[in-house]
Amino acid sequence: MADLTPLDEKLAEVLGLAQAAQTATDTVAKMKDADSYEKELREMNAQAAETERRTDALIDGLEGKKTAIREMGRETKGEATEMMKTYLAGEDEALDGFEFLSMAEAGELCHWEIVEQMSKTIGATDVHELATWAVGVQREHVATVRRVSLELAVEEIQGAGVS
Repeated sequence: MADLTPLDEKLAEVLGLAQAAQTATDTVAKMKDADSYEKELREMNAQAAETERRTDALIDGLEGKKTAIREMGRETKGEATEMMKTYLAGEDEALDGFEFLSMAEAGELCHWEIVEQMSKTIGATDVHELATWAVGVQREHVATVRRVSLELAVEEIQGAGVS
């Protein structure tokens, strides 16, 4: 296996997280009361797919490391998907799903910010450009899941007749 730099390893992680994000948004979309947020979930899913595509295209240019980075990305995807399954086991309401997404999207944002900082520090312009774009996308995702989670929390408490 190729020797990966710390930046290569982070690229693998963000690739895997983008893949896992697609699974997560699909999962949450099937939960009770999620239909009102289908547009947001579809958009987040499409942006995760675009993030995966752009990251994979960048990885394609890394001679001698592509296979190792993609393998590490698959491991990250598996770990993130397993974490989602554990967190959502027995849960079927959208609020639970969006609570999970709040953690997942915040984690993805932090990973991209790390990639952005590392790439800036070493002068990897192509990686930095991708990371700057992805950080913007992830900030939108964090804001979306926060807004939706708070809306669903109000609906839940009102539905329970608690004031």
